[in-house]
Amino acid sequence: MAGGAEPFRALLRAVNALLQQRRYHAALAVIKGFRNGVVYGAKIRAPHALVMTFLFKSGSFREKLKSIVQATYTHSRNLACFAFTYKGLLAMQSRLQGKKIPFHSFLAACIGGWLVFGDNNPINSQIVMYLLSRILFGLSRLAVEKGYIPQPKQDPFPLLAALVWGTVLWLFEYHKETLQPSLQSSMSYLYEDSDVWHDLSDFLIYNKRTDSK
Repeated sequence: MAGGAEPFRALLRAVNALLQQRRYHAALAVIKGFRNGVVYGAKIRAPHALVMTFLFKSGSFREKLKSIVQATYTHSRNLACFAFTYKGLLAMQSRLQGKKIPFHSFLAACIGGWLVFGDNNPINSQIVMYLLSRILFGLSRLAVEKGYIPQPKQDPFPLLAALVWGTVLWLFEYHKETLQPSLQSSMSYLYEDSDVWHDLSDFLIYNKRTDSK
Protein backbone atom coordinates (compact mmCIF):
# COMPACT_ATOMS: atom_id res chain seq x y z
CA MET A 1 0.00 0.00 0.00
CA ALA A 2 2.84 2.39 0.87
CA GLY A 3 4.44 1.82 -2.54
CA GLY A 4 1.16 2.57 -4.31
CA ALA A 5 0.66 5.81 -2.38
CA GLU A 6 4.07 7.23 -3.24
CA PRO A 7 3.34 7.87 -6.97
CA PHE A 8 0.13 9.66 -5.97
CA ARG A 9 2.02 11.87 -3.50
CA ALA A 10 4.63 12.63 -6.15
CA LEU A 11 1.88 13.59 -8.61
CA LEU A 12 0.25 15.79 -5.97
CA ARG A 13 3.55 17.57 -5.31
CA ALA A 14 4.04 18.14 -9.05
CA VAL A 15 0.52 19.58 -9.42
CA ASN A 16 1.00 21.86 -6.41
CA ALA A 17 4.31 23.05 -7.83
CA LEU A 18 2.61 23.80 -11.16
CA LEU A 19 -0.10 25.81 -9.38
CA GLN A 20 2.59 28.03 -7.87
CA GLN A 21 4.02 29.01 -11.26
CA ARG A 22 3.15 32.66 -11.92
CA ARG A 23 3.45 32.28 -15.69
CA TYR A 24 0.46 29.92 -15.69
CA HIS A 25 -1.61 32.08 -13.33
CA ALA A 26 -3.95 33.57 -15.97
CA ALA A 27 -4.80 30.19 -17.51
CA LEU A 28 -5.28 28.56 -14.10
CA ALA A 29 -7.49 31.47 -13.00
CA VAL A 30 -9.76 30.77 -15.98
CA ILE A 31 -10.07 27.13 -14.94
CA LYS A 32 -10.79 27.99 -11.32
CA GLY A 33 -13.35 30.55 -12.48
CA PHE A 34 -15.16 27.77 -14.32
CA ARG A 35 -15.00 25.59 -11.19
CA ASN A 36 -16.36 28.37 -8.96
CA GLY A 37 -19.17 29.04 -11.43
CA VAL A 38 -20.29 25.42 -11.23
CA VAL A 39 -20.22 25.35 -7.42
CA TYR A 40 -21.80 28.76 -6.87
CA GLY A 41 -24.54 28.13 -9.42
CA ALA A 42 -25.48 24.87 -7.70
CA LYS A 43 -25.47 26.47 -4.24
CA ILE A 44 -27.70 29.33 -5.37
CA ARG A 45 -30.13 27.52 -7.68
CA ALA A 46 -30.69 24.17 -5.96
CA PRO A 47 -32.41 25.48 -2.78
CA HIS A 48 -34.32 28.14 -4.74
CA ALA A 49 -35.56 25.60 -7.29
CA LEU A 50 -36.45 23.15 -4.51
CA VAL A 51 -38.64 25.68 -2.70
CA MET A 52 -40.28 27.19 -5.78
CA THR A 53 -40.96 23.81 -7.40
CA PHE A 54 -42.64 22.24 -4.38
CA LEU A 55 -44.56 25.43 -3.55
CA PHE A 56 -45.95 26.30 -6.95
CA LYS A 57 -45.45 23.53 -9.51
CA SER A 58 -47.74 20.58 -10.05
CA GLY A 59 -46.73 17.13 -11.24
CA SER A 60 -45.27 13.93 -9.84
CA PHE A 61 -42.34 13.83 -7.45
CA ARG A 62 -40.12 12.57 -10.26
CA GLU A 63 -41.15 15.43 -12.55
CA LYS A 64 -40.47 17.96 -9.80
CA LEU A 65 -37.08 16.43 -9.06
CA LYS A 66 -36.20 16.53 -12.75
CA SER A 67 -37.18 20.20 -12.91
CA ILE A 68 -34.95 21.01 -9.91
CA VAL A 69 -31.98 19.17 -11.39
CA GLN A 70 -32.45 20.82 -14.79
CA ALA A 71 -32.67 24.32 -13.31
CA THR A 72 -29.61 23.71 -11.13
CA TYR A 73 -27.63 22.34 -14.07
CA THR A 74 -28.55 25.28 -16.32
CA HIS A 75 -27.66 27.88 -13.69
CA SER A 76 -24.34 26.20 -12.85
CA ARG A 77 -23.39 25.67 -16.48
CA ASN A 78 -24.16 29.25 -17.47
CA LEU A 79 -22.23 30.78 -14.57
CA ALA A 80 -19.29 28.46 -15.22
CA CYS A 81 -19.23 29.23 -18.96
CA PHE A 82 -19.54 32.95 -18.32
CA ALA A 83 -16.71 32.96 -15.76
CA PHE A 84 -14.55 30.94 -18.16
CA THR A 85 -15.29 33.29 -21.07
CA TYR A 86 -14.96 36.49 -19.06
CA LYS A 87 -11.66 35.62 -17.39
CA GLY A 88 -10.26 34.21 -20.62
CA LEU A 89 -11.07 37.40 -22.56
CA LEU A 90 -9.67 39.53 -19.74
CA ALA A 91 -6.38 37.63 -19.83
CA MET A 92 -6.22 37.83 -23.62
CA GLN A 93 -6.81 41.60 -23.70
CA SER A 94 -4.33 42.21 -20.91
CA ARG A 95 -1.70 40.16 -22.73
CA LEU A 96 -2.29 41.96 -26.04
CA GLN A 97 -2.11 45.45 -24.54
CA GLY A 98 0.44 44.71 -21.86
CA LYS A 99 -1.78 45.94 -19.03
CA LYS A 100 -5.31 45.74 -17.68
CA ILE A 101 -7.65 48.71 -18.20
CA PRO A 102 -11.29 49.21 -17.06
CA PHE A 103 -12.74 48.83 -20.56
CA HIS A 104 -11.39 45.27 -20.72
CA SER A 105 -13.86 44.21 -18.02
CA PHE A 106 -16.80 45.82 -19.78
CA LEU A 107 -15.98 44.36 -23.19
CA ALA A 108 -15.23 40.86 -21.87
CA ALA A 109 -18.46 40.81 -19.84
CA CYS A 110 -20.52 42.11 -22.78
CA ILE A 111 -19.23 39.32 -25.01
CA GLY A 112 -19.74 36.72 -22.28
CA GLY A 113 -23.23 38.01 -21.54
CA TRP A 114 -24.19 37.85 -25.22
CA LEU A 115 -22.82 34.34 -25.71
CA VAL A 116 -23.91 32.74 -22.44
CA PHE A 117 -26.95 34.68 -21.21
CA GLY A 118 -28.34 35.85 -24.54
CA ASP A 119 -30.91 33.04 -24.68
CA ASN A 120 -34.18 34.41 -23.26
CA ASN A 121 -35.17 31.63 -20.84
CA PRO A 122 -36.46 31.73 -17.23
CA ILE A 123 -33.05 31.09 -15.64
CA ASN A 124 -31.26 33.76 -17.65
CA SER A 125 -34.12 36.22 -17.14
CA GLN A 126 -33.91 35.83 -13.36
CA ILE A 127 -30.15 36.31 -13.34
CA VAL A 128 -30.26 39.38 -15.60
CA MET A 129 -33.08 41.00 -13.59
CA TYR A 130 -31.21 40.28 -10.36
CA LEU A 131 -28.14 42.02 -11.78
CA LEU A 132 -30.16 44.92 -13.19
CA SER A 133 -31.52 45.89 -9.77
CA ARG A 134 -28.00 45.80 -8.30
CA ILE A 135 -26.64 47.84 -11.21
CA LEU A 136 -29.21 50.60 -10.67
CA PHE A 137 -28.31 50.79 -6.97
CA GLY A 138 -24.59 50.75 -7.79
CA LEU A 139 -24.82 53.43 -10.47
CA SER A 140 -26.88 55.64 -8.16
CA ARG A 141 -24.26 55.38 -5.42
CA LEU A 142 -21.45 55.96 -7.91
CA ALA A 143 -23.19 59.09 -9.25
CA VAL A 144 -23.35 60.49 -5.71
CA GLU A 145 -19.73 59.58 -4.99
CA LYS A 146 -18.54 61.29 -8.21
CA GLY A 147 -20.66 64.37 -7.54
CA TYR A 148 -22.88 63.94 -10.61
CA ILE A 149 -25.96 64.14 -8.39
CA PRO A 150 -26.13 65.78 -4.94
CA GLN A 151 -26.05 63.76 -1.76
CA PRO A 152 -29.69 63.33 -0.61
CA LYS A 153 -30.51 65.17 2.58
CA GLN A 154 -32.75 62.30 3.66
CA ASP A 155 -32.58 58.58 3.04
CA PRO A 156 -34.38 58.03 -0.30
CA PHE A 157 -34.99 54.33 0.36
CA PRO A 158 -38.52 54.72 1.86
CA LEU A 159 -39.64 56.56 -1.28
CA LEU A 160 -37.98 53.94 -3.49
CA ALA A 161 -39.71 51.12 -1.58
CA ALA A 162 -43.07 52.84 -1.95
CA LEU A 163 -42.63 53.34 -5.71
CA VAL A 164 -41.36 49.80 -6.31
CA TRP A 165 -44.21 48.14 -4.43
CA GLY A 166 -46.82 50.50 -5.85
CA THR A 167 -45.65 49.81 -9.40
CA VAL A 168 -45.32 46.04 -9.11
CA LEU A 169 -48.77 45.59 -7.53
CA TRP A 170 -50.34 47.83 -10.17
CA LEU A 171 -48.71 45.69 -12.85
CA PHE A 172 -49.85 42.51 -11.08
CA GLU A 173 -53.46 43.65 -10.79
CA TYR A 174 -53.88 45.11 -14.28
CA HIS A 175 -51.03 43.88 -16.50
CA LYS A 176 -50.04 40.57 -14.94
CA GLU A 177 -48.70 39.11 -18.17
CA THR A 178 -45.82 41.61 -18.13
CA LEU A 179 -44.34 40.10 -14.96
CA GLN A 180 -42.06 37.09 -14.79
CA PRO A 181 -43.93 33.77 -14.22
CA SER A 182 -42.27 33.05 -10.86
CA LEU A 183 -43.21 36.52 -9.60
CA GLN A 184 -46.76 36.01 -10.85
CA SER A 185 -46.93 32.72 -8.90
CA SER A 186 -45.63 34.32 -5.72
CA MET A 187 -48.05 37.23 -5.92
CA SER A 188 -50.99 35.02 -6.80
CA TYR A 189 -50.28 32.98 -3.68
CA LEU A 190 -50.09 36.10 -1.51
CA TYR A 191 -52.79 38.35 -2.92
CA GLU A 192 -55.26 36.20 -4.91
CA ASP A 193 -55.33 32.85 -3.13
CA SER A 194 -55.86 34.67 0.17
CA ASP A 195 -59.27 35.83 -1.12
CA VAL A 196 -60.60 32.26 -1.41
CA TRP A 197 -61.51 29.72 1.31
CA HIS A 198 -64.34 27.32 2.14
CA ASP A 199 -63.77 26.27 5.74
CA LEU A 200 -61.11 26.25 8.44
CA SER A 201 -58.97 23.71 6.58
CA ASP A 202 -58.20 25.97 3.63
CA PHE A 203 -58.36 29.13 5.71
CA LEU A 204 -55.51 28.33 8.11
CA ILE A 205 -54.04 24.89 7.34
CA TYR A 206 -53.94 24.65 3.53
CA ASN A 207 -53.85 27.27 0.83
CA LYS A 208 -56.28 25.42 -1.42
CA ARG A 209 -58.68 22.57 -0.83
CA THR A 210 -57.79 19.43 -2.75
CA ASP A 211 -61.07 17.51 -2.27
CA SER A 212 -64.37 18.05 -4.09
CA LYS A 213 -66.41 19.44 -1.20
